[in-house]
Amino acid sequence: MPKFGIIAFVSLAILAVIALFVPSGAVAAPAGSISAGDTAWMLTATGLVLLMTPGLSFFYGGMVSPKNVISTMFQSFIAMGLISVLWVVVGFSLAFGTSFHGIIGNPFSYFMLRGVSEAPNPAFAATVPFLLYALFQLKFAIITPALITGAIAERVKFSSYVIFIGLFSLFIYAPLAHWTWHPDGFLHKLGVLDFAGGTVVHMSAGYAALAGAMFLGRRRSHLKRELHVPANIPYVLLGTGLLWFGWFGFNAGSALGANASAVLAFATTNTASASAALAWIFFDMVLGRKPSASGASVGAVVGLVAITPAAGYVTIGQSLFIGTVASVISNLAVYIKTKSTLDDTLDVFPCHGLGGIVGMIMTSIFAKDVGLVYGQTKTFYAHLLGLVIVSVFAFGGSYILYKVTDLIQTLRVSHEDEYLGLDLSQHGESTEH
Repeated sequence: MPKFGIIAFVSLAILAVIALFVPSGAVAAPAGSISAGDTAWMLTATGLVLLMTPGLSFFYGGMVSPKNVISTMFQSFIAMGLISVLWVVVGFSLAFGTSFHGIIGNPFSYFMLRGVSEAPNPAFAATVPFLLYALFQLKFAIITPALITGAIAERVKFSSYVIFIGLFSLFIYAPLAHWTWHPDGFLHKLGVLDFAGGTVVHMSAGYAALAGAMFLGRRRSHLKRELHVPANIPYVLLGTGLLWFGWFGFNAGSALGANASAVLAFATTNTASASAALAWIFFDMVLGRKPSASGASVGAVVGLVAITPAAGYVTIGQSLFIGTVASVISNLAVYIKTKSTLDDTLDVFPCHGLGGIVGMIMTSIFAKDVGLVYGQTKTFYAHLLGLVIVSVFAFGGSYILYKVTDLIQTLRVSHEDEYLGLDLSQHGESTEH
């Protein structure tokens, strides 16, 4: 780890010096071009989305074993630092820079956010500063790799994790964001709808989680079939509350203004999450299980995931249906996973991966005027094709990046470190007093 620290620190220092000499290329906003209301809402939404990452840290941190709480929570927090820097340097350019055949943005379009100023860019958001749009999108880029951590928790080396999420952000997330949200992106032109990130965020994280769980293999405790006891269920409830609250910025903020679309997304988001939380515990009761706080929390998050791509395109009634169906599907998937040898520690793929897939398909069925229930087939077929492309790219690409990372720095901790717990072995800290 000392060698990694030296390389990481020197790299950051070099970037810091380079940043001093990059001109801003700022352009003043023309008078009357910015809506104060839209800007105020987007500033709020941007803050709400950032809050989701600490919320995720509590959500995941409460679920792992007591000796891995700090390490799991810290993996979310470190994403806020690393991805923020990468996004400023080149990530935003790759996702939203001048398009190269609808596949990737020019990395020098907005290098160090040069030219991303307080003036609006009508191609992306016509009534708010372009810089605010870049910051809003940054928060999505932060939480996506953080979501992956739940699948590889309790056995991944910290330095290797940092390398992987950096590679994932540049080579998986940025291209998917470009394909889907850039006006010239090929999935966007194909007709794939993703209001707030079901495909870009949750499917990509879900498939990367599945690839990571397969690549890293099973924990020693999982091999021995030891009973897993979550460290702190109140943390899970707190994390769920922060995620639910922050998700209003995630979905309603994706309307890019204080408008009717934002209100609809707000309503569908709350309804889907509520119905999914209830569906999870009621379905558990049907199967003879006790209704649990952790089950309701997971169900609520599955509902949030599933409604994300559809939030501004469907009715409130349809959102209730989407949340319920996604919750039951994920519940069954979690049960099937427990009977398998797959060690996805916190069920990231059954919940985020499948939740995103369900949401993507439901969007193509119910999207206003262009969905299957309105007699249109083009959107449905576009989404099926997009589903295949994204699945292959996100899973295959992530698996390759795990291999590359492992060649640079071994991904998995030693058996001794795993037994000791990552809190002490990786960070020298402990929740025990």
